[in-house]
Amino acid sequence: MSRIRPAADTPLTATLVANPADPCLTAALAAKVEAALGPATAGMLVLKEGVAIDLPLYGADPVPVEAALREALAGAPVDVVIQPSAGRRKRLFLADMDSTMIEQECIDELADFVGLKAQVSEITERAMRGEISFEPALRDRVALLQGLAAATVDRIIAERITPMPGGGTLVATMRAHGAYTCLVSGGFTLFTGPIGATLGFHEDRSNRLLVEDGTLTGRVAEPILGREAKLATLRELRARLGLAPADTLAVGDGANDLAMLAEAGLGVAYRAKPAVAAAAHARIDHADLTALLYLQGYAAADFVAPAQRPVQPLDSGLSHR
Repeated sequence: MSRIRPAADTPLTATLVANPADPCLTAALAAKVEAALGPATAGMLVLKEGVAIDLPLYGADPVPVEAALREALAGAPVDVVIQPSAGRRKRLFLADMDSTMIEQECIDELADFVGLKAQVSEITERAMRGEISFEPALRDRVALLQGLAAATVDRIIAERITPMPGGGTLVATMRAHGAYTCLVSGGFTLFTGPIGATLGFHEDRSNRLLVEDGTLTGRVAEPILGREAKLATLRELRARLGLAPADTLAVGDGANDLAMLAEAGLGVAYRAKPAVAAAAHARIDHADLTALLYLQGYAAADFVAPAQRPVQPLDSGLSHR
């Protein structure tokens, strides 16, 4: 549920979201949930049959409300987020890439081509859990890639990268309703450029792998874009667009996303590491990325289908930008 602690008289909305691939939020289950809240709610808005509902709350403490909702759900794979009802539609969206907007960790896929995926994946996992600092962990992993052909990136994008379900619809719908979107990643421009364009982001920001004579040098350009740079990006774009903090939405899964998630009006931990899920305003463990639209009060009828853009590898010359 939301970790935002509103004032006692703040109108709240509880949003319940299931995965569209498993639309288990049936009418019967939704009615059971509504009944469990009793006078704390006055009606239910179905955002998509079997998938998402909004429950307005009045004079309710979110902690016992969440407990009542989860008891009524009886273990069903449904996410629960409670937040202030006002200002749910966001005008700036920042998203992590690896394991958030795509299903893979790009650096781990690169390491697979030099036979070091297990070793690099272990470092990646520790960094994302916050057990080791992101910046030195990235330098150590990139060093292991020295000598790998830069063209390997094109092959990985073509053969191994899969968008996270719902991501394209999330970006397209927010853009259609006037939001600015930025893919901000601790990964690499060689990936974020083509992937960000394919998903429809206005811009992308990430780290630059150094390439000489068509091969990776084993180094990354400094300064490294990590936790503080993601936070700085959110603040910069918010100021540039003249937005209030409440107008912003951020999503990520790892420890280097925590500052960005905390700063956003709504920071969502998406299938995240435990420490991240515990600290974020909201967590999504079961639903796909369209959950972030339902959290803003969009109904499925409001969704905009993403443009059909094939992933195009970033021109190698742009890796030096």
